[in-house]
Amino acid sequence: MNIQNRTAIVTGASRGIGLAISKALNSEGVSVAGWSRTPPETYENNHFTHIAADLTDEASVERAWQQTTDQLEDEPSILVNNAGVGFRGEMEETPSNRWHYLFALNVHGLYYVSKRVIPGMKNRNEGHIINIGSGAGTNGIAGMSAYCGTKYAVVGITESMHQELRDFGIKATCLSPGSVETGFSGSNKNKLMPEDLAASVIHMLKSPKNFHFTDVQVRPLQP
Repeated sequence: MNIQNRTAIVTGASRGIGLAISKALNSEGVSVAGWSRTPPETYENNHFTHIAADLTDEASVERAWQQTTDQLEDEPSILVNNAGVGFRGEMEETPSNRWHYLFALNVHGLYYVSKRVIPGMKNRNEGHIINIGSGAGTNGIAGMSAYCGTKYAVVGITESMHQELRDFGIKATCLSPGSVETGFSGSNKNKLMPEDLAASVIHMLKSPKNFHFTDVQVRPLQP
């Protein structure tokens, strides 16, 4: 499919995977509303608009949505729910406020954004929502129970979205990478690069209309 001249929202767009996806979309002629608390430090593009948003706060998400629809000519037909955070710690040692924050951003934020984008996609009978999951969404990891819980939720939510939206011509995809070089892990093992994930997103968005990636897992070949 041709994605040129379409409009996208990318959350967590200030750095890492979100910024790489935003750049890749811009290079394909897609106008991007990059949602994050702070703008990217070194990226400017005539087709990239930073929208300040705290995805843990639904009122902030609503303001960001209104700004997006006011500033961009078209409602988004592409949504990449990328924003997320992870903390390490044994369950009994994880502070409650930290546990709550992971679910507020990684899960509730995805819900707050998606519920605003879906009605317009339904009206147009087209759209593609890509939720960035994780290998931690299918495999429990010691010391990361909160993060794993949020990413298991993303996998299940995406599968439900797929079943709810397919009859409206809307695709819902969960892209679950293994280790990605984002600064989250201090490990020196071989990792995927954010640009690798961005290339995968473009590939999925440009797939034929009747061809749908639902659950995609990607890993470094030689970790």
